[in-house]
Amino acid sequence: MIPDSFKQDLLNRVDIVDVVSRYVQLKKGGANYLGLCPFHGEKTPSFTVSPSKQFYHCFGCGAHGNAIGFQMAYGGMGYIDAVKELAASVGMQVPEKPRTKEDIARHERALDLSEVMEKAMGAYRGELKKSARAIEYLKARGLTGEIAARFRIGYAPDDWQALKPHFEKYDDKALVEAGLVIENEGKRYDRFRDRIMFPIHNTRGAVIGFGGRTLGESDKSDSAAQAGPKYLNSPETPLFEKGREVYGLLQARDAIREAGRVLVVEGYMDVVALAQYDIGYAVATLGTATTPVHVTKLLRLADELVFCFDGDAAGRKAAWRALEVSLPLAPDHKPVKFLFLPEGEDPDTFVRRHGSASFEKLVTQAQTLSDFLLAQLRAEADLSTGEGRARFLSAAKPHIQKMTAPALRVQVLNAIAELGRVSEPDIQRLMEVPRDRYARPAPRRPAYNAPNSPEWSLLACVTNDLALVEHIDPSLLTPELPETEAVVAILRLCERAEEEPSFPVLLDALEGNPHLDLVLKAQKYGEDVGLDAEGAKHEIRDALTKLDLKRRKVELDSILRKGMSSKEEQVAYREKLMTYKRLQGALPTP
Repeated sequence: MIPDSFKQDLLNRVDIVDVVSRYVQLKKGGANYLGLCPFHGEKTPSFTVSPSKQFYHCFGCGAHGNAIGFQMAYGGMGYIDAVKELAASVGMQVPEKPRTKEDIARHERALDLSEVMEKAMGAYRGELKKSARAIEYLKARGLTGEIAARFRIGYAPDDWQALKPHFEKYDDKALVEAGLVIENEGKRYDRFRDRIMFPIHNTRGAVIGFGGRTLGESDKSDSAAQAGPKYLNSPETPLFEKGREVYGLLQARDAIREAGRVLVVEGYMDVVALAQYDIGYAVATLGTATTPVHVTKLLRLADELVFCFDGDAAGRKAAWRALEVSLPLAPDHKPVKFLFLPEGEDPDTFVRRHGSASFEKLVTQAQTLSDFLLAQLRAEADLSTGEGRARFLSAAKPHIQKMTAPALRVQVLNAIAELGRVSEPDIQRLMEVPRDRYARPAPRRPAYNAPNSPEWSLLACVTNDLALVEHIDPSLLTPELPETEAVVAILRLCERAEEEPSFPVLLDALEGNPHLDLVLKAQKYGEDVGLDAEGAKHEIRDALTKLDLKRRKVELDSILRKGMSSKEEQVAYREKLMTYKRLQGALPTP
């Protein structure tokens, strides 16, 4: 866990304008910077970066966050990796707490393994230059030296211990831990032999594993090349977890941003061959079925996710698994699609035979998730009979219940109702989906009208200066107002913070909180009305006075309703009334 104090210090040191401008061209526009949003296609800038608040916000797609959030969204990184990347850029070392002896040893071991993997990659690349056979193989597959260098492709020689000359201590256990060497009955030998080597990188560019592809049968009788799968991946190691990584993402990231699309293929050679033909937005899973981590990571980076499979039975089975994983993760605004190549073709062979234009045409014609789902369900039932339609509806139910995108789900529901010959009320009941969650289309979003309440003024003020939150008494606030709940959420976060938080740290803490949208609107409202630090102090004082007056008015009305039976009660009432009127006079004239 990264301490809050470190995050606060980090966000105080980094400048979000510098972070964003590494990837987005920004222009000064008043107090903020403007640019084209990197998270959706647009021609008119709606993406703003606030140097004073140290956060970004897109009024087109709603993307927002601080410098850490931008690094995560743009770089496709996890939270910890994004923090480490930013920390490294300003020369800070991320503390890891709690730091037990085991944690320290594990961290140091990971650093050792990273060095081992980098050294192995260098060895394999050097061996490729010496192997005429491996070079000829790559040339025959249409790859140039430039592409081989870009993907850092290498070659593992046809030798039991080809890595031994490259490591002073071939018996070092790090070679086994990194998955480079196998230890069996006291003997050691290289895991990868006579294979084209594809380094697998994480999002920060570090080598975490390898994929090796066979060149074909060796013509040497004493060959060390293993008979085995066409593709051989590194085993799971402290650095490498197959279900979390994809091949080629480091090289594809810019092309994915430019195209707005990511294409998931099955093999390393497919990725490299497509890149050779200027289709640079492809990545490959690592010998494992698609996982939720894969889908989540790739949807962060692209507006469209396309899975590409062979058109045979095995390819369709793998596609169905990818669909099941994608159903709960697919949003309304980012379509997930499925491309099935002609039987006997893979992306590598197709693009070499037919060219990039033909391949990209197929990509644009890929089947949507909903079409693929419905086609598969239809194929398994006879819709000409009542029993077949009942089976169809029963099979559709678990898939509908997995879907979380409201607009997409209602479209699929309508199609299922039509195919199953049932009414809309019946389909809602049969699928057991709450009607009010999505039955009505979302209304057009109106221009935002700020609430006319003291609580709203408080919210706008504290987003301008968080230190003002200490003046707020929660008991004065009107319960159940959205702005009250947002103010209380900020108050509680500030109370729990180790140090006085900044606005970027507040945004980070509110990520995923239902009040975040209102907090951002309040901050924008303050900017629109020109609320500065001094103005916020006056505004919050007036808002608190109004709330105090409201409380006093309730108390005075209560006394009048109950009546005053003694002179002392009457005197007390008059004193309370005078105080109330004095407070009223202290407020500025509207």
